[in-house]
Amino acid sequence: MVAWTALVVPILLSAVLVFLSSSVIHTVLKWHNPDYGKLPDEPAARAAMRGLAPGQYIVPHCLDPKQMAEPELQQRFREGPIAVIWVKESGQVQLGPFLGKWVVYTLIVSLLVAYLARASVAPGAAYLHVFQVVGASAWLAYAWQSPADSIWKGKPWVSTGRTLVDGLVYACLTAGAFAWLWPS
Repeated sequence: MVAWTALVVPILLSAVLVFLSSSVIHTVLKWHNPDYGKLPDEPAARAAMRGLAPGQYIVPHCLDPKQMAEPELQQRFREGPIAVIWVKESGQVQLGPFLGKWVVYTLIVSLLVAYLARASVAPGAAYLHVFQVVGASAWLAYAWQSPADSIWKGKPWVSTGRTLVDGLVYACLTAGAFAWLWPS
């Protein structure tokens, strides 16, 4: 079995590579900009939501399946909109905390990937074998919640497609770092 100490460099390198590539994807290429539409009357929508506590909301609100039979609720669904809304704290957007949490997330993904690889790949394994195991597990971690969001929450499938591609890029970088530095 591979020693954890031998995986420190691939863990750190893969986290750095994912962080840098995601920065390019989001700030240079801006490839996710089309994922976010503008509301037709943003000032009115903002006024209607002002005062909401940070959290997740659903419109029309219905938590009990028995309510679905009520004519009033059925009418609200027919009229629309049907939405899932996430509300964050008001205030100036500070990128530092977001980036810090993203770094922690990439490190956690790399640690979990290292755990799976360590448990299933022998020392001295071929580059391609390490790449396959690490790449598949990293892709699952970085991207595969997105289809469930499209199925259950209405996230547009084109946005999910972009997220899957992002995750594949992150997975390949992670897999490449591990395969390149896999101990013999």
